[in-house]
Amino acid sequence: MLDLFSIFSKGGIVLWCFQSTSEIFSPSVNALIRNVILQERSGNNSYNHDALTLQYKLDNEFELVFVVAYQKILQLSYVDKFLNDIHLEFRDKYKNDLQSGRFITDFDFKTSFDNILKQCETWAKSQAKIPKQMRTFEDSQKSKKTVASMIERKGDEKNKKSVKIVENKIANGKIEESPELEDDVIAANRAKLAQKLASKVKKEVKKSPKSPKAVDRTKKPRVWELGGDSRDLPTLDFSTDKEGDAEVSADTQLVGQMTGAIRDLEVESDDDSSSEEEEEQPEGKPAPKKSGGMFSIFKGLVGSKALTEEQMRPVLDKMRDHLIGKNVAADIANKLCDSVATKLEGKVLGTFESVATTVKATLTSSLMQILSPKRRVDILRDCLHARQQGRPYVMSFCGVNGVGKSTNLAKICFWLIENDLSVLIAACDTFRAGAVEQLRTHTRRLDALHPPHAHHGRRMVHLYEKGYGKDAAGIAMEAIRYAADSKIDVVLIDTAGRMQDNEPLMRALAKLIKVNEPDLVLFVGEALVGNEAVDQLVKFNQALADHSSSSNPHVIDGIVLTKFDTIDDKVGAAISMTYITGQPIVFVGTGQTYTDLKALNANAVVHALMK
Repeated sequence: MLDLFSIFSKGGIVLWCFQSTSEIFSPSVNALIRNVILQERSGNNSYNHDALTLQYKLDNEFELVFVVAYQKILQLSYVDKFLNDIHLEFRDKYKNDLQSGRFITDFDFKTSFDNILKQCETWAKSQAKIPKQMRTFEDSQKSKKTVASMIERKGDEKNKKSVKIVENKIANGKIEESPELEDDVIAANRAKLAQKLASKVKKEVKKSPKSPKAVDRTKKPRVWELGGDSRDLPTLDFSTDKEGDAEVSADTQLVGQMTGAIRDLEVESDDDSSSEEEEEQPEGKPAPKKSGGMFSIFKGLVGSKALTEEQMRPVLDKMRDHLIGKNVAADIANKLCDSVATKLEGKVLGTFESVATTVKATLTSSLMQILSPKRRVDILRDCLHARQQGRPYVMSFCGVNGVGKSTNLAKICFWLIENDLSVLIAACDTFRAGAVEQLRTHTRRLDALHPPHAHHGRRMVHLYEKGYGKDAAGIAMEAIRYAADSKIDVVLIDTAGRMQDNEPLMRALAKLIKVNEPDLVLFVGEALVGNEAVDQLVKFNQALADHSSSSNPHVIDGIVLTKFDTIDDKVGAAISMTYITGQPIVFVGTGQTYTDLKALNANAVVHALMK
């Protein structure tokens, strides 16, 4: 039944291995290590790769991993029991070798393995013959509730509910309520009756004989005061302007600020402020006690033996609530806490190491690992490499409605122009009214910031448009062909916003990506959303995979996180989006101007998330 069983250390040393066939299972185990163990996603002890299901168990005391693999179509009920039994047997048999750190590769474990596997298969067959029994009333949660715990009484204070627990006596199989309970019920009923009578006796307030004059509620046009001169109003009207008809004034202060790589988000540290406060304390007076944030109430939990889930549960529950409060999706917060519990279960703490400190440090390390990109993302280098090959570098932007795709596309365009790369913007949003005009306005502004005479007569930004109601995939194909003929370096494809449940639009997006094969597909998402971010990314990825006829469909390659300046320290959306896709956050939008574009700094996000 089992295709593979392996025991290896977290350092990569294989201690013992069993294979039922001659097939090589190394890619599956490597995928488990790369995508689960190293990426801090070990909360769920199961992982699917190709046609195999891999279940694993971590031994955090000796830094070991136990992995079993079998065909995905099989339903083996004994695998969990088998992993637990084999784990205990291996630890007990080679405990001295493991404690000494001598990881030898000639463990004689074949006989023990066969015996345990046979026992587990026999146990599974016996369990299958036992009919399933209904849960008894004593095992249910309802049986644990007492009558006293379900009685609630209103207090005398307004807007406050007080719960009074009354002990009831059981005599001859009947519940006898105490006389105190009867008095409380009578008093409460009398108070309700008095309130009803008082509300009926109230006299209505007499209206004044003089009625106020009728107010004219007709809507009047708003008058904008621009320096007190109405002649300034026509300057706001751009509806009749055509491209090239009106001269655009350029803000030259923006030019030159985005040269080179994108700047990282700034890291806010509390070390400097805390040291200054300590210096300002007068002599002879003790410094005030500082709270330890969400972990302060667990300072007394000091471990001197192996950690168990019961010891970590209070800290993990507090941690999960804290993450959800920071806008992390609830499902992702649960998975992070489960991953921390799996990683720490069985680990032996030092004498002066508290459970809270250890859990917090482990969570911080996990968050840093999640936010660190798994692959190199260097767009400037990729653009230059594509130019050497004689083709344009193509980026496509997708996302739901109103997240800022066109605005952040213009920011990225400005950054590319600042680095001496010519850009063609393909207006493939042929659905939303004003989408083409918005891109046309951005093109004029960017062209004014970087005029052709500043780049040896070469125009740096172009707009390719075909109006509304056309096929977006066809427009993108024509734009890429035009960029290749005109020797333009980069093509930025703007697509229409669409909800993740809209199947016709999602099918059209999959067609655009399949036909044009962009180098980079960026999902644009808001930093304001929590649970919705997970649903959006999962369904976008799934739609791109389902509606593509290719065996290896092109899904989302990276994320653009917008409106980051509006969330203060609630940065959980960055964790949710990166965790669910495994793809990096390439750009972060932090404002409304062309220079408000940053690169994600994992230290900054984790610092804001954990404080």
